[in-house]
Amino acid sequence: MTRLTNTVRPSWRESLADRRATRWVAGIAVAAAAVAIPFNASPYTNLQLTLVIALAVAIRGIDVLTGYAGQVTLGQSAFFGIGAYVGAYGFAHGWPAVGGLLLAPILCAVAGVIVAIPAVRLRGFAFGVITLALPVVVVPLAIRLEGVTGGAVGLAVSTISAPSWSGLADDQWQYLLVLAIGAVMFLLARNLLAGRVGRALTLIRTSEIAASSVGIPVQRYKILAFAIASAYGGVAGWLYLTAVRYIGVDSLALTLSISMLVALVVGGVRSPLGCVIGAAFYILVPNITDRATPGRSALFFGVALLIVLLMVPGGISGALRAAWSRLIMTRRPAESIPAAPAEQRVIT
Repeated sequence: MTRLTNTVRPSWRESLADRRATRWVAGIAVAAAAVAIPFNASPYTNLQLTLVIALAVAIRGIDVLTGYAGQVTLGQSAFFGIGAYVGAYGFAHGWPAVGGLLLAPILCAVAGVIVAIPAVRLRGFAFGVITLALPVVVVPLAIRLEGVTGGAVGLAVSTISAPSWSGLADDQWQYLLVLAIGAVMFLLARNLLAGRVGRALTLIRTSEIAASSVGIPVQRYKILAFAIASAYGGVAGWLYLTAVRYIGVDSLALTLSISMLVALVVGGVRSPLGCVIGAAFYILVPNITDRATPGRSALFFGVALLIVLLMVPGGISGALRAAWSRLIMTRRPAESIPAAPAEQRVIT
């Protein structure tokens, strides 16, 4: 016996449109909530959230180099500190704020290119070993250059205050300023990685031989990725100084680079949300753990890293994406999915 049945298949175009609409709505809601936070929070909370944004920018830079290009870096703290010192020097000598903000990433990008040129011939962890020397060298150098950096004592400067016409407190104004700059940096990274540069870096991470075989200049793109990561570290250092109004040699230390790399893994690589989650993990979690077990935040960092590597390899953001996808699929029954024209199939 032969009969005809209709096979109904969902329209991928309509499904993609639904996803985009959901992302836009979620993005607008998150942006509105982020802008409203400083008006309903204490100055301490605003400071903590401002530091989260600043660290998220630095971690996003690491994500470009490690998550996309596949090159492990342990030198981000050096560029973070350089950006902060450039900002402190500018504020102390009466520069316009925008001057320091522009000079910090430029100097860090140039320094990153100088370091990357001899290092790009190496791969993976060998590349990371080269970057390990950056904070090791920069910390004693900053101590010796006491006239510029303040030496071991550091520099305390007056940064940005809220203008009188805004009617805002300093902590509110700084939060909104750092939020705006951080959003611009994340948008720039998104647009850059969504195009040819992102595709080239992804192929380099997968196989440098395959990338070379299709005409991609591997070393040039690795230098570019390192320069981008360095520039993001410089911007993050300037944002950090704006909020804290102090910079010391601790911000150049190797432990900060390791902590930022761990935060990226915990939050999730190749994900803007993962960078924000990782920054929040680094800034906020120690405040909570120190209340229960003072001085053991490093132990908690290690335990969290092991849990993520063993149970959630994609990081917290990857787990959230997977949970959201399952939730959408379970809440959308098959008959409600938009269908393309029916296709006839013969069953015997």
